[in-house]
Amino acid sequence: MPAIQLTPAQRKEKRSDAHHLDPVVMIGADGLTPAVVKETNAALNAHGLIKVRVLSDDRANRESIFADLADQLSAAPIQHIGKLLVLWRPMPEKEEAERDDSRRGPKVVKIVKFSKSGNHRPQIKKVQVLGNQRVAQGGEIKRAKRRITSVKKTVAD
Repeated sequence: MPAIQLTPAQRKEKRSDAHHLDPVVMIGADGLTPAVVKETNAALNAHGLIKVRVLSDDRANRESIFADLADQLSAAPIQHIGKLLVLWRPMPEKEEAERDDSRRGPKVVKIVKFSKSGNHRPQIKKVQVLGNQRVAQGGEIKRAKRRITSVKKTVAD
């Protein structure tokens, strides 16, 4: 698959976004193995914009690794500076799990109450919260109140 082509302005923006990132994938003496490609693909799916560190001293080898990774993973080559490679690929849309009860129903919630002195362990309590309940600020469970409608609207109906 061909690599994504970006304009110089888009590439400049991605370089500035990648400046503070740490390398996620390290390529050692074995070079570009299928395991490295798989990990790089997983990192691109998770983060979108990643840095890859190549530990080889051969510049031509690093350039070929950079081009191969971009082609194999259909990613945009952003920057190759020293032993760091920066790749970008749009993150795939995450599919939400379909639930027929629209996220209502009982849930198990963990409530943590810290000690006032700070020297003791926090109290941890697991509580089941029903669909019409919520956990308040202090950790107590409250029922959801019915929405109050206007008196004028009820009289008109």
